[in-house]
Amino acid sequence: MRLSRRPRGNPTGEMSILEHIGELRGRLVKSCAALVVATVVAFFLLYEPVLDFVLRSYCDLPASVRIGTSAADSGCRLAALSPLEPLSIRIRLSLTVGLLLAMPFIAYQLWRFITPGLKPSEKRFAIPFALASTCLFVAGVAVAFLTLPKAIDFLVSMGGNGIAVFFQADRYLRFVLFMGLAFGLTFEFPLVLVFLSMVGALSSAAMLRAWRPAAAVIIVAAAVITPSQDPISLFAMAVPMWTFYFAAAAIARFIIEPRRTRRQALAGAQEP
Repeated sequence: MRLSRRPRGNPTGEMSILEHIGELRGRLVKSCAALVVATVVAFFLLYEPVLDFVLRSYCDLPASVRIGTSAADSGCRLAALSPLEPLSIRIRLSLTVGLLLAMPFIAYQLWRFITPGLKPSEKRFAIPFALASTCLFVAGVAVAFLTLPKAIDFLVSMGGNGIAVFFQADRYLRFVLFMGLAFGLTFEFPLVLVFLSMVGALSSAAMLRAWRPAAAVIIVAAAVITPSQDPISLFAMAVPMWTFYFAAAAIARFIIEPRRTRRQALAGAQEP
């Protein structure tokens, strides 16, 4: 079975179930290869600067809850409690950075997989879709890291003065990376709405009619998705999501739907 490309004589992109499976497998193989290459690059070249960046939220905490080598040292080191923990941290952090680096290529492969169901005029959005997906993911990660210092300070203060805070490296970095991934993936939400609008499954009128239930669902989803469960992170995720919802409705109303109307009018005029 040939998996890589659709036949040139099939401009509509119609494929059987087996051809769809083959196409999906080919796209997944390419995406995984890109992820592996990006992860290897991050492992050997980007680990130290990225680790320093990730630790900024920890270093912004009061010196009393950070680990130093002496009483006079106010450094911001994390404690590794097993010999294998530094290696597992390096792999996990490199994999996260690799996902970020490979995101444009993975998004492009995703778009190319779903384009057979779109019109030829819509297939040209592959590169804009990949760029938008990457920018939104990076924006989500940035919001997460900007929110983290205040969120962690809030969580630490909830224990009171009688609780001594001790951050283990593996658990702390797992929490920080999961927070970044949660925000990054959640920020892809407007692309889903725009895509549904492009295929005619969701209209701007329907989105505007349902804005109240959508706002409630977003706040509940943000409360569930944010790993810290603190109000700072919750609203840092919910407010952009509300903005994205109305932005997607505006894109559907003023860009996608007028183009669809013009295409339909043109097709109707060309019919005998």
